[in-house]
Amino acid sequence: MAATVVNSQQPPPDKDHTAIAAQPRPATGSRSGASRATGDRAVGGRAAGAARAARASGSATKSDAVKGEGATTGGSGRRSEAARLAVLNATDDLLVEVGFEGLTIEGIAAAAGVAKQTIYRWWKSKVDILFDNLVLDAATGLAWPAESPADPADLRAYIHRFADFLGAAPAGKVLQALLGHAQLDARTAELLHDGFLDALRARDVEHTRACLGRTADGNASDEAAVLLDALLAPLYHRALVLRRPLDPAFVDALLDQHLPG
Repeated sequence: MAATVVNSQQPPPDKDHTAIAAQPRPATGSRSGASRATGDRAVGGRAAGAARAARASGSATKSDAVKGEGATTGGSGRRSEAARLAVLNATDDLLVEVGFEGLTIEGIAAAAGVAKQTIYRWWKSKVDILFDNLVLDAATGLAWPAESPADPADLRAYIHRFADFLGAAPAGKVLQALLGHAQLDARTAELLHDGFLDALRARDVEHTRACLGRTADGNASDEAAVLLDALLAPLYHRALVLRRPLDPAFVDALLDQHLPG
């Protein structure tokens, strides 16, 4: 399915979400210029600023997402890209400040300094904006420590990275918000699973299998999949249900239970 639904005149930005989720890699393009338009607000500002710095570690792909409006080397293209990035950054900030229920297209438009019509040219709803933010940030936030992981230490490092992403990063707040809304909204659930979570898990199972030195056996309940679920489920439970921090000591204790020393 198309990950983000928009009108027929404009293809969605960063539309190949499944491919991005399947192979997280250093983010390309830059949101750093637009981030200055919204600023690092007092509530969550430092964390949001750190997320933006991570997003700014590349050069081309995210800029290419606005090709429907013209080449990014032209004035119109640069203005369109700046507006799009301002919307993405403002949405991050406002979610931290007011939560999912308080987040509105009107509020995003005001914070980003754009018209509502500009937002609706690229996104159908706030869910779609949040989803694009999640996919972009996961490209770096949920990258594995090695391109070809082959050691349990790589898995340990990834689980710590996942805990930091889910529990502390602004993008983790986005994921938590979308997971919560997906329980009530079928479209959000389909978007999140088909466009992101399913491919992410498939990649992580494959890497976990490599870390254990196992080969695929065609069984959905193979050792790597079971281990990955055993490691990630407590993180989701602690963050979403208990709403407690995913501190390194907790993660280390969890890893020590399931991984060889």
